[in-house]
Amino acid sequence: MITKIIFNKFTAFDQLEVDCSPSVNIFIGKNGTGKTHILKTIYAACDIIKSKKNFAQKITDVFLPSKGYTGRLVKRSNGSGYGTVEVFRKIKKNEEIKIRLSISNHLKSYEKATVSGSIKRWLESPLESVYIPVKEMLSNAPGFRSLYNSRQIAFDETYADIIDRALLPSLKGPTDKDRRKILKILQDEIEGKISIDSEEFFLRNKQGKMEFSLLAEGFRKLGLLWILVHNGSLLNGSVLFWDEPEANLNPQLLKTIAKILLELQRMGVQIFIATHDYVLLKELHLQALKSDEILFHSLFINDQMEEIEIKNTHNYLEIHPNSIDDAYADLIDGEISKSMGDLGQ
Repeated sequence: MITKIIFNKFTAFDQLEVDCSPSVNIFIGKNGTGKTHILKTIYAACDIIKSKKNFAQKITDVFLPSKGYTGRLVKRSNGSGYGTVEVFRKIKKNEEIKIRLSISNHLKSYEKATVSGSIKRWLESPLESVYIPVKEMLSNAPGFRSLYNSRQIAFDETYADIIDRALLPSLKGPTDKDRRKILKILQDEIEGKISIDSEEFFLRNKQGKMEFSLLAEGFRKLGLLWILVHNGSLLNGSVLFWDEPEANLNPQLLKTIAKILLELQRMGVQIFIATHDYVLLKELHLQALKSDEILFHSLFINDQMEEIEIKNTHNYLEIHPNSIDDAYADLIDGEISKSMGDLGQ
């Protein structure tokens, strides 16, 4: 599991240290506070085990800086500068290892970046990881991988990776009890199962086969979760990164999303989420059991230093600052003001 990440002059961060829960990590904050950057950086570190890529190469492919210049990931400043990021991981009860990337802002090729730490141990220790980007991709899957591999297109590698994960064949042997439980929840919600034919995804139910391009996006997202659980991409010990699960989703489905996320972490999946959604936060808070560990990470910009900082809490009611609650409070204040104004007319 991932235990910590430290940024120094990297992307949006001047200096930032993030301690991670082994269960559920939820990142909130206004736009521009680096939520997605944290998810992408940790994912890149995790995925090099599977992709066999150099950490610097994976970081570059995931962030997609202009012209592929890795040095552009250093936080902008006048003159020469250097940036580092360290990702820490526990592989045994008493063994924590780390991998470190150091780059200059003049660096063009990732090949000249410095990668250090427990690289051999990191790569030798198996780890499954899944990154679900904001944009739904399964409806665009047919032909996408071959296009991505042969042409320069403006999609960072998380989009190709999620299609690769979804197209994996099912695991051999019977489905274990925990996965069957999650699959049943999803099947009841989408009223069917997912099948794949020539890189095209379909929802199979009593009415027949419905291609993903004709499904509501909420069903596509739930269908993706069904696939990832069914084919074994999400198992005990794996890591799930999900950027804005609420995007293009009916708020009613967020109750199911929260339920699935909690069931996954009970199964042993470590989860990282970036969200702007009040309903998702509340559903996770309301559905969580005492044994569930949710760590809320609030990112904000220090007005005096103009730098991004972070505060953590396990208690939903103690999240501070909470930009999501603040936005809803403003709506309530506006509603009250409008009602009082209408009464005075």
